[in-house]
Amino acid sequence: MIKTLGKYLGYFALLILLQVFVFNNIQLSSYINPMIYILVILLLPFEISGWLLLVLGFITGLTIDMFMNTLGMHTSASVLLAFSRPYIISFLSERADADYKGSPTMRATGIIWYVKYVVALVFIHHFFLFYIEVLSLNHFFLTLWRGLLSSLVTSSVILVFQLFTMRNK
Repeated sequence: MIKTLGKYLGYFALLILLQVFVFNNIQLSSYINPMIYILVILLLPFEISGWLLLVLGFITGLTIDMFMNTLGMHTSASVLLAFSRPYIISFLSERADADYKGSPTMRATGIIWYVKYVVALVFIHHFFLFYIEVLSLNHFFLTLWRGLLSSLVTSSVILVFQLFTMRNK
């Protein structure tokens, strides 16, 4: 248990630091903003209880909000991500009695399932985050385009990260 907790705390610290010091400085024509910190929530074990998942989503988003001074935008998007995660997992499961163990990784679930999982949850997070940022539907398609591009880049970075960690084991 302590070993697992240490692993997730390490992921948390690494991904938060990468987000704050590296990925927050990457903005390609103000349309692409990679948000890799959400990988912390995506990698949590399948067996995690719902309340703990929501609390960890809240803490993750709040930590990013403190560094970015964004007044709860990342907190609300991360809590929505944590709330949506069990539903996306059950939707993607091929059979009703699918019983996954451990963390959702490319190695544990397979590449196709993992890509669907990441893309769906990243899009939910980014769609909500960018619309709450503008708080308007006046630029609906522009914000949708920004969410799609950022989701594509974030998903790609997450998948590359998974490929590197899968290759090392």
